[in-house]
Amino acid sequence: MKIAIIGPGALGSLFAALLTKHKSKDNEIWLLDKDEKRAVRLNRQGIAVEGVAGNWQAAVKVTADPAGIGTSDLVILCVKSYDTKAAMTRAQALIGDATAVLTVQNGIGNVELIGEVAGPEKVIGGVTNLGVTLLEAGKIRYCGKGDTVIGKIDGKTSVQMRAIRELFNGAGLDTRISQDIKGFLWSKLVINAGINPLTALTRLSNGKLLDYPGARKLLREAVTEAVKIAKRKRIKLLYDDPLAKVEAVCEATADNMSSMLQDVLHAKRTEIDAINGVVVRFGQELGVTVPVNSTLVDLIKTIESSYSAQE
Repeated sequence: MKIAIIGPGALGSLFAALLTKHKSKDNEIWLLDKDEKRAVRLNRQGIAVEGVAGNWQAAVKVTADPAGIGTSDLVILCVKSYDTKAAMTRAQALIGDATAVLTVQNGIGNVELIGEVAGPEKVIGGVTNLGVTLLEAGKIRYCGKGDTVIGKIDGKTSVQMRAIRELFNGAGLDTRISQDIKGFLWSKLVINAGINPLTALTRLSNGKLLDYPGARKLLREAVTEAVKIAKRKRIKLLYDDPLAKVEAVCEATADNMSSMLQDVLHAKRTEIDAINGVVVRFGQELGVTVPVNSTLVDLIKTIESSYSAQE
């Protein structure tokens, strides 16, 4: 199986390193970068991993040229949600008639955007609970193991998906198939809507949000609004008590620095539009007021707009 992983960020680097480390002679693993200079450097130095799986180095094949990889059996999209369409358009040389495209990105809407470029029948949705931090290009900290769930929006299971599950499990990525991936995607969005923007605004780790009454109150209100939207859209969430679940996630990932906080600390664009922004947009469409999510979006966008003023 030829596998192309798009995006050398934290998650893309971890997938590339683990799949390369455990690959058989029948598998070919590539990491696609949009930055040619960085691709050359990563191809030369490899990816250094530290953390829960020990300290080790993977010699990953990296390129900035999609045509150099060619048609792939599996494309794994690990770019930020706002780069989805551009990344897929640029990587069309990877897509053949039998190619599967798996998204393990944050937020809602990536499946649909990928489908517009590659064809909806090729897209597999994914949710992963892996904890990983990008320390610098080619160096990551594997903070916590977690499960990965994949599935088609129509609920169908294919031989291709079973092969992906087997491949991932063999590489130490605990993976299963769901016939309700939409429920998993929305369940993760509900959790992210509460945690991510508040950590980015307060600069607190996930667990610390629960130590401050004001932050805890806003977290619960943001989650309640997101759940209200999910219910109106008749999405079945994975847990009966979303508020208890999001607080349990805070405790289980107490020392983690959310991806949105990492983005803010590095003065990068966040994925607020694909997370809380989704809640706001559907709220407008459905006539449901979501004032806390609207405020969180406005505040994060203010931070993004002020990066240049802070230089």
